Amino acid sequence: MAEKPKSNFKIVADNRKARYNYEIGETFDAGLALTGTEVKSLRTGRSNIAESYASVDKNGEIWLVNANIPEYFAGNRFNHEPKRLRKLLLKHREIAKLAQGVQREGMTIVPLKLYFNDRGRAKIEIALARGKQTHDKRETEKQRDWNREKSRLLKRGD
Repeated sequence: MAEKPKSNFKIVADNRKARYNYEIGETFDAGLALTGTEVKSLRTGRSNIAESYASVDKNGEIWLVNANIPEYFAGNRFNHEPKRLRKLLLKHREIAKLAQGVQREGMTIVPLKLYFNDRGRAKIEIALARGKQTHDKRETEKQRDWNREKSRLLKRGD
């Protein structure tokens, strides 16, 4: 039997705050339109998507706003702007579903993680999300603490 080829899947940036601040709805995987130095900079793994979001423009395109991909140190004069708008590559149905969620239901498009897939392509996982209120955040913390305590008790009991 032939060996399975080694997977190239690599998470570059993870937005852990998003799951705390938002109720995550439907998720989508989107491609990113990047320049060469942005891809090289992503491979170093120093990007940040914690304060970023996606927005739909009048032309029916979705743009990633405020994502920080730092300049590539060996890029010289061909470097990119660290916080420029980046176009997200999605199918028309997915764009329509996201636009409808933002306009009619008052939701936000939040990036969850930025990664390289098995083929080495930069992808971003985005989600339709609704903001949590303070009491919902407290409830999430209580549930997480209880699950942690429950696992400790079960581990100690064995």
